[in-house]
Amino acid sequence: MNVIVQGFPIFLLIFCRITAFFVVAPLFSSRGVPNTFKIGLGFFISFIVFLTYGMKQSIVPDAEYILVLLREILVGLLMGYAVYLFFTVVQTAGAFMDLQVGFAMVNIVDPHTGTSAPLLGNFKYMLLIVVFLMMNGHHFLLTGLMDSYQWMPLSNDLFSRLMNGSVTDFLTRMVANTFLLAIQIAAPLVVAMFLTDVGLGFLTKTAPQFNVFVIGIPLKLIIGMILLILLMPSLAGIFERLFSIMFDALEQLFGIVQGPPPEG
Repeated sequence: MNVIVQGFPIFLLIFCRITAFFVVAPLFSSRGVPNTFKIGLGFFISFIVFLTYGMKQSIVPDAEYILVLLREILVGLLMGYAVYLFFTVVQTAGAFMDLQVGFAMVNIVDPHTGTSAPLLGNFKYMLLIVVFLMMNGHHFLLTGLMDSYQWMPLSNDLFSRLMNGSVTDFLTRMVANTFLLAIQIAAPLVVAMFLTDVGLGFLTKTAPQFNVFVIGIPLKLIIGMILLILLMPSLAGIFERLFSIMFDALEQLFGIVQGPPPEG
């Protein structure tokens, strides 16, 4: 009983970080995943981390314990948000594509989030999840979550990093980078649609008898679908590169909050 009383505060801190990560992180936070499964998975992972890492820790549950609890929840939310940002890259890129091709009028309900999503963005998001699962990305995510205690122990300096602005600066740069990545992914189709618009503009000037609105919409749809088919084989390589950047960003976040683990 004494062991349980002494270990419960540590276990609760670990459980808060891991469940906060599952609340925000894509795939695990999906509406299709039952809440019972999320809580159960969070509990068992927390128990494993507690047996391997938490047994060596000690903490006095005093008034400061509430702040430590909030700090662990913030750490989990930060990690989950960092992963979530890179999954929204393909939806943002799909929104750019939809706007140019003409699919922006046909938004659909995304079953994973329950919100309205762009047609091509939702299609690419589903492809992204398939590629992520095929390369065992969820295993890497869970490994990174468990290894985060080596980089960011329970006695981390998150609040001081928040005060000096390093975490805010990192998040700002990461949001800007995700927009840049989305534009790069959508660039081939967006440029092609721009050139199509230029060509239709020249057609209007040289042959005014043609109704550009009647010709332009189906033409842009046909060109957009052909380009999308041609770009499909390269999507797997783009997604793998995206995952590599995502895990690098997580490592940067760990380094900003606490720094690399001690060797040995």
